[in-house]
Amino acid sequence: MNRFLGLALLLCPALLAAENPPEAGTLAPAFRLPAQDGSPVTLEEFRGKWVVLYFYPRDGTRSCTIQARNFQRDLARYESLNAVIIGISVDPVDRHEEFCAQEGLTFKLLSDTDKEVSGRYGSLRNLLGIRISARNTFLIDPDGKIAKVWMGVNVRPHSEEVLAALRELAAR
Repeated sequence: MNRFLGLALLLCPALLAAENPPEAGTLAPAFRLPAQDGSPVTLEEFRGKWVVLYFYPRDGTRSCTIQARNFQRDLARYESLNAVIIGISVDPVDRHEEFCAQEGLTFKLLSDTDKEVSGRYGSLRNLLGIRISARNTFLIDPDGKIAKVWMGVNVRPHSEEVLAALRELAAR
């Protein structure tokens, strides 16, 4: 029976379709997930700050590493704009811990192993029958509302794009 269900899910990706992502102007879905050190992190604890919430497929892959390095490179610029960076993938805590140590990442990477948060943000995709986080970013304002959404981002210019949008929105 389990083999049949697995085959059905593999052959019917529509059954695994992600929910629609939250739109700009709506309240960002709340979450509570473990960080790379195992400590629980909630969106609520960052109220009063801008939050760059980015979803990515897997620690240690080429594109995910480039994206994380670029956010780390620009971290001081984000902090000067009262922003924090949070990455989310379906990888387990220990893999996040290893990735952060290997790449010198000092921002939070959260583990969404049950895939619920990725789903609520419309950032879950089916890759050869495996559900992983899609490469999407949400800029959340200090009041907890979605300010801007990027779906299917290009990792190389992405941090600069987010910084430009953050500067513009924070100046309003």
